[in-house]
Amino acid sequence: MVKAGTVKPCGLVKPVSVTRITGRYLAHQEGLPKLPVPPLKQTCDRYLAALDPIVDPEELNHTRQLLEEFQKPGSVGERLQKGLEQRAKKMDNWLSDWWLQKAYLDYRMPVVVHSSPGVVLPRMVFSDRQGQMRYAAKLIAGVLDFKSMIDNETLPVEYLGGKPICMNQYYQVLSSCRIPGTKRDNVVNYALDKRPPTHITVVHNFQFFVLDVYNSDGTPLTVDQIYIQLEKIWNSSLQSNKEPIGILTSNHRNSWGKAYNNLIKDKTNKESVRAIQKSIFTVCLDAALPRASDDMYRTRAGVQMLHGGGSRWNSGNRWFDKTLQFIIGEDGTCGLIYEHAPAEGPPIVSLIDHVVEYTKKSEMVRTPMVPLCMPQKLRFNITTEIKKDIEEAKQNMNIMVHDLDMKINVFSHFGKDFPKSQKMSPDAFIQMALQLAYYRIYKRCCPTYESASLRMFRLGRTDTIRSTSVDSARFVKAMDDPAKHNTEKVALLDKAIKAHRAYTDMAIRGQAIDRHLLGLKLQAIEDLAALPEIFMDTSYAVALHFNLSTSQVPAKTNCVMCFGPVVPDGYGVCYNPMDTHINFSVSAFNSCQDTNAARMAQGLEDALVDMKTLLEQTPKAKL
Repeated sequence: MVKAGTVKPCGLVKPVSVTRITGRYLAHQEGLPKLPVPPLKQTCDRYLAALDPIVDPEELNHTRQLLEEFQKPGSVGERLQKGLEQRAKKMDNWLSDWWLQKAYLDYRMPVVVHSSPGVVLPRMVFSDRQGQMRYAAKLIAGVLDFKSMIDNETLPVEYLGGKPICMNQYYQVLSSCRIPGTKRDNVVNYALDKRPPTHITVVHNFQFFVLDVYNSDGTPLTVDQIYIQLEKIWNSSLQSNKEPIGILTSNHRNSWGKAYNNLIKDKTNKESVRAIQKSIFTVCLDAALPRASDDMYRTRAGVQMLHGGGSRWNSGNRWFDKTLQFIIGEDGTCGLIYEHAPAEGPPIVSLIDHVVEYTKKSEMVRTPMVPLCMPQKLRFNITTEIKKDIEEAKQNMNIMVHDLDMKINVFSHFGKDFPKSQKMSPDAFIQMALQLAYYRIYKRCCPTYESASLRMFRLGRTDTIRSTSVDSARFVKAMDDPAKHNTEKVALLDKAIKAHRAYTDMAIRGQAIDRHLLGLKLQAIEDLAALPEIFMDTSYAVALHFNLSTSQVPAKTNCVMCFGPVVPDGYGVCYNPMDTHINFSVSAFNSCQDTNAARMAQGLEDALVDMKTLLEQTPKAKL
């Protein structure tokens, strides 16, 4: 008797028993410090400093007065600060639950483009579809190899500035899935079940299959065995499915939540959906897209990862709620998209680095001659109402596809080697180039978000590095000013880079302002008091309107991550600085007349080159 929501196992597959080296992970986690609550005055002072280059003097003055009121002895600010400090004492991390809810699960825009990042891997060359299957089989084996380190708790602990960091996110990305709701979503993780999942989902031509990836003795299938199973899947899904059920996951979260409740009323549908949700990860075998020129290839691959190209192409060949989806195109376009709620980019990238290395190895394992049962095709009963929901999701997806403006470039003039040779932080150098590019186009400085890792702390996620500072503003204004001497420009650049470095260090030590302000605001909401004026102030709205939303995601693999802008008139910029080149992606929306991804990408290239030229042409001051 099979319970609803489980997939009937094939006779050969027993649940895998995972031997955990108990306590190693926990001991490591418990040794990490808790996330601090910064002092109230410090945050108020730093908030004012951050507003200086982005709001006008009148606004700034008004905000200064509000902040003085907010932090007086016995004031509402002091009360909220005490509440936050109490919360921090009681919890492992005062922020992480709130952040998961506010940043992800309460967010109602589609996860596609608006939340889930994509990663473009180096292009593969497949001479035939066997090549595509072979690579997919190796990639799957590589992920299972990484999974064994998670299961055995033998994953090497990572360090930041000589200190061990939180490894929790690695335990959240496999066998997990986001579940839509009509008002808020949640995330389920099946890795901790008594019988953890032993299957992955494979999607081809919009059809979903359950592929068991472990033998009856608990050993993973070999690359050859996985390949044979993928061939079976391919051959039994030659015709495209008329109803791409997966496209439902790309809709606005409330609409998808309603459609989801409707979809799982049917027992077969519910079991099929549950099988996808419980799978370790998903592999999307994509159809080839129309050929693109070499210089457009990466950009096209980026949109392929982010949204699949629209309902006519591969957007229905996904389950966007799944935490990890690896995408392998018939034309050699490879990468992945991940649902952002359980993890940030760095753990995903170390998994990628491991898998890419694994796929390069030649296989020595002899495949046991055991017949494997046919992967199970998941069935869906499509009612007229579900068909209507699919049509609506298709239309909305196609609108999103047309609206996304994307440019992925390889900046080949230099990589992190040049800023290092100047004793400058490569990340800060790139951020200052972004500031310069934006200022040259818009003649103003804008609020800029760069993510900083809080993984020095237990269950730490991120805080904001505010790259726009008084010092960055002085530098960008001076850079093209003919009245300024080069030595002065270099001094201002050096100062701006040091200020960025200092803010970064402060952020990773849990002393930045953004999450603290959010905590005070959420504390006020929980205490049911009226929302303090500082959160209804124009300056606060301006400060949170990130025209530049940026992230450095370094990888050993020559890949690049991409994501959409976070505001309608903004840019999403992600970069991977390699030794001698920089991979970067820039996104914007076509619906905004003022933004243009290609122009910003070109502006960034020009700024980087100009900054290098400035440093090379200016004699070093004698110390």
